[in-house]
Amino acid sequence: MSDDRADDALAAEVLTTSITAYAVIDDDGNVVLGNPAATTLGVVRAGLPDPRIAEAAARAAVSDEPVDVEIGPPGPAPAGRGRPSAVHAVARSMGGGLVVVAAVDESAAQRVEAVRRDFVANVSHELKTPVSAIALLAEAVLDGADDPEMVHAFARKLITESTRLGTLVNELIALSRLQGAEPLTDLSVVEIDAVVAEAVNRVASSADRAQIELTTDEPSGLLVLGDRTLLVTALTNLLENAVNYSPDRSGVSVSRRAHDAMVEIAVTDRGIGILPEHHGRVFERFFRVDPARSRATGGTGLGLAIVKHVAANHGGRATVWSRPGTGSTFTLAVPQLPASPSSGNPSSGDPSSGNPSSDDPSSESPPPAAVAARKPVSVPDQAAQDRGEQ
Repeated sequence: MSDDRADDALAAEVLTTSITAYAVIDDDGNVVLGNPAATTLGVVRAGLPDPRIAEAAARAAVSDEPVDVEIGPPGPAPAGRGRPSAVHAVARSMGGGLVVVAAVDESAAQRVEAVRRDFVANVSHELKTPVSAIALLAEAVLDGADDPEMVHAFARKLITESTRLGTLVNELIALSRLQGAEPLTDLSVVEIDAVVAEAVNRVASSADRAQIELTTDEPSGLLVLGDRTLLVTALTNLLENAVNYSPDRSGVSVSRRAHDAMVEIAVTDRGIGILPEHHGRVFERFFRVDPARSRATGGTGLGLAIVKHVAANHGGRATVWSRPGTGSTFTLAVPQLPASPSSGNPSSGDPSSGNPSSDDPSSESPPPAAVAARKPVSVPDQAAQDRGEQ
């Protein structure tokens, strides 16, 4: 008898703690048994089965076959729980006039599916543009075969569009590898100064064409554990974004510092800025603050999404501070490699505690790293004065 009571107590505990909703309904439509999840998911409301559940239970009792039913979200969810947006239930006859209903919350799966559909739609749209352009340009080359100058002009445009298509495909591949990946395990010591130097070198040509001056602060000696290639890619994306959204003959600055056990690399521009309501979306795939400018510069809308995932895979974060008409500061932060006691601490930096944190996009003043970025080395006097006015 004691073993039977123990088994009954264990079954009751499992039923009570289960996140799957269970309810037993008799042939009069009364709830004979229900666990807390049944109320949470809306299978049982005010002690009675949801009308759709009651109908499914009646059909299951008559047909002796399982009956599937979708029910909408219940009323206000209990404190601490999200409100289900999709609940799938199955009613099965138990015989003797009883029907058991099992229901699960499919809200997360529904959101994932919605994200997948949006992603496929966005990718299709983004791929369609250069592919269509390449097809039209190829036809134009054939039509103008007797005009060398026209062929040459269309060929240049073909190269531009094919390059854009290749960049988009490469970034999609990079993003797919980063998304959902576990935190990096095969790490090596990375010098942040070398990452900054390589990233600046990669965008130097495009900055020169726009007469944008790239400046950096003094070498810091900061070290992190990470993937050097990924970190260079992320910082390069931030710099390319800053150059693309900056007016000609302006400046883009890079600064680095150690703060709260993190190494922060900040990229500051004097571009168009970002409206506050867009701060939370700038790291989304295919989101563009200025779609026309992004397309004109060959942007894919994936660069900042890649930055976010690189930071996350390193156990860090990517943040933005911006003000329309003033400019933006994007900060890539990754965990710092502690210095050995004998070598001192080269990454003590200046916390600049009087300034707001870099992860507070709503602050009235730019983050400390952005302030440092306005005091780069090798900056002409006029450029330095301009940054001082920001």
